[in-house]
Amino acid sequence: MRISTKGRYALRMLVDLAEHKNDGFIALKDIAKRQNISKKYLEQIVPVFNKSHILQTNRGFQGGYRLAVEPNKCTVGEVIRLTEGSLSPLACIDDENEVHCDRSADCATLYVWQGLKKVVTDYLDSVTLQDIIDKKHESYANDYVI
Repeated sequence: MRISTKGRYALRMLVDLAEHKNDGFIALKDIAKRQNISKKYLEQIVPVFNKSHILQTNRGFQGGYRLAVEPNKCTVGEVIRLTEGSLSPLACIDDENEVHCDRSADCATLYVWQGLKKVVTDYLDSVTLQDIIDKKHESYANDYVI
C-alpha cells in the first residue's frame, strides 16, 4: 500500500484546520500558504470531504473550511480511507471489494496479508489529528537552546 500525495496533503490540510479550529472558517489560500501546498491541489481534495462528517464549508465573505468534528475524533485511518480508498494491501482481502482470489481457500500466504491489513488498519485508526498536533508540539517543546 502506498499513500498518494492526495492522501498526505489531505491529512496535512486537516491537521492545519485542527490547529486553527478556534479561528473560525479558514480560507484555502491560508492553508495552502502555511502548508506550502498549491491552492488548486487543495481545491481538488476538498470535494472528497464534502459528503463526510469531517469538514464544514462556508461560502461568501469570511468563508472557508473548518473541522466539523473534534480533532480527537478524527483518525488518520478515516482520512486515508476517504482519500485513498481501502487500506488493504491486496484486493483479495479488501472488504469493500467483491473481487476475491480463486486461490484464497488454498493460499498459504493469505494470513500474512490479512495480518498486514490488521496491523495497518489498527495503527492508522488509533492515531487522531489531535495525536499529530500533540506530537508536533511535544517535539517543539524539546527543541530549545540555552
